[in-house]
Amino acid sequence: MPNRLANETSPYLKQHADNPVDWYPWGEEALARARRENKPILLSVGYSACHWCHVMAHESFEDPDIAALMNRHFVNIKVDREERPDLDQIYQAAHAMLTQRSGGWPLTMFLTPDQVPFFGGTYFPKTARYNLPGFAGLLERVAQFYREHPDEIAKQNASLLDALRHGEGGAAGALNAAPLEFARRQLGDSFDPVHGGFGGAPKFPHPSDLSFLLRYAAEHDDAEARRMACLSLRKMADGGLYDQLGGGFYRYSVDAEWLIPHFEKMLYDNGLLLSVYSDAYRACADARFERVITETVDWVLREMRAPAGGFYAALDADAEGGEGAFYVWQPHMAQARLSDDEYRVLARHYGLDQAPNFEHSHWHLHVAQPLEAVAAALGLDPARAAGLLDSARAKLFAARAERPAPGIDNKILTSWNALMIQGLARAGAVLERPDWIAVAQETVDFVRGNLWQGGRLLAACTDGQAHLNAYLDDYAFLLDALLDLLQADYRAGDLAFAQELAEVLLAEFEDTAAGGFFFTGHGHEKLISRPKPAHDSAMPAGNGVAAFALQRLGHLLGETRYLRAAERTLQAFHATLARYPAAAMSLLLALDEYLHPPRIILLRGERDALPAWRDALRRHWAPADYVLALPNDLAGLPPALDKPKGSPVGAWVCQDMVCSPEIREVGQVLGG
Repeated sequence: MPNRLANETSPYLKQHADNPVDWYPWGEEALARARRENKPILLSVGYSACHWCHVMAHESFEDPDIAALMNRHFVNIKVDREERPDLDQIYQAAHAMLTQRSGGWPLTMFLTPDQVPFFGGTYFPKTARYNLPGFAGLLERVAQFYREHPDEIAKQNASLLDALRHGEGGAAGALNAAPLEFARRQLGDSFDPVHGGFGGAPKFPHPSDLSFLLRYAAEHDDAEARRMACLSLRKMADGGLYDQLGGGFYRYSVDAEWLIPHFEKMLYDNGLLLSVYSDAYRACADARFERVITETVDWVLREMRAPAGGFYAALDADAEGGEGAFYVWQPHMAQARLSDDEYRVLARHYGLDQAPNFEHSHWHLHVAQPLEAVAAALGLDPARAAGLLDSARAKLFAARAERPAPGIDNKILTSWNALMIQGLARAGAVLERPDWIAVAQETVDFVRGNLWQGGRLLAACTDGQAHLNAYLDDYAFLLDALLDLLQADYRAGDLAFAQELAEVLLAEFEDTAAGGFFFTGHGHEKLISRPKPAHDSAMPAGNGVAAFALQRLGHLLGETRYLRAAERTLQAFHATLARYPAAAMSLLLALDEYLHPPRIILLRGERDALPAWRDALRRHWAPADYVLALPNDLAGLPPALDKPKGSPVGAWVCQDMVCSPEIREVGQVLGG
């Protein structure tokens, strides 16, 4: 018989509906039972695309004997970390404090009935291995410890709660450029000069780090910062982190060379990377990035877009045959589909002529030799080699489509859709693809029509059912995305929506006493702590994005309330930025714009004449420039944007609330 999870909207929770475990979703029913029976809570947090979540489910949660132990000793709660990032943040932080190790998924935490964790870990195997205890024995020992050591647990819980509630903070100080320079040195120290990226295995893309380096390079003429960012992006695009046949990026690389990923594809990674590659297309002057951007957008539109609008959350790492089975090859499989000439080019280019690189028997495609070198080695004209590779890729992509596909998590998450809106807006502007910009606008319209209810955002929508009060990230990311979309194609409704979001941010999330923004709104369910996230994780920290977006909107509209809120946020995390700024890149980007306010460039003119000016400014990438093209026939502009009609085009450059006289030559704007 299905358990309670069968009635949930989350595809991840539904995956566990047939477990013999007596699962509850997070909620008062489960918490009340734990209090009533004085039973500890077993909290399991994961997500649908997570490989090791599937492994633990198959090994333990589907096992009747393990389930019987769980049901006997615990109240068992299953949480989708993508729907409940508030819970995930709290218990990942608690895991780090209890174990002194980094967390991840699946997250397995044991809580007292008042929700405070007293023991935990991540993946536990069914029987002891990998230097980890077996789950069955662990369950017995944890239950026994809970019964026999209540005083020790109470003492530990008091200390843990104090640490969780202390959170970020420190004495405020003068905001200056020192954290920016410190972060630049930290990134330089951890940079991998051979393979790009930062640190060793496992290696993550860290889009915020790359965005920071590109901006720092532009503002300080720092060639090495630019090289670090550009090399990293090239190596990622050439590696197995990137789907060489279907486009889009996987979650992260298990090695330092970007060769073998964990194969889940997440919407948020690809939205963030679209934005970074769009900036890098200009900053790095690398034409290859156009292919990466185009193929990634093609994948998103082909496989991730919901028929009714919005984008799905993720593709699973696993398919029939195991993790990565949908994506990997054996040489004979490719050879059977290709002509001899096609295979010779593809095999050398993607490494099929080398030793297997995935589980000793399969090949995951990566750029093993540049196409120019392959052409030279085979005595082919480069154009002929490129044509053979294109036809080979198309044939293998069609062959791959015949395989059982990975599962899709069809949740539509507001914050992740916002990141994709931003990526599409930037990519569409840079590559002059109005069709991509139109998709971004349609996604905004979907969010506003389905996830904006009663003047508040909802966090998720599945099968047409929107629910869950939105979090800081939902508001901050969507506000930031709208500001990019306005640059791509101004719509009055998007600016009005941005102002509405900014007002809710201030009213519902700001810590007016200490500065910064809570992750949850003032009316949210009371949990054991209320974080104000400052550090970036897989996604940028909401406080950094909120500060950046509010500043930019404040400069655009001349609204000092937004500017003051952003400044209070930077002050609240002054100590964090001083200690380890490279962990808080989103806040650093906001600090940089605080110290160097953006140039707001307003173009007003005839609708047919505006694109030439706008495109010239786009090609001349300056990260602190914010450009709005406003046709003469627009009515009802806010006072700060309502400049005289141009004939054919006039420009005003505004900075620090002061605007230049009208400029009649685009070269004068570029030279400014």
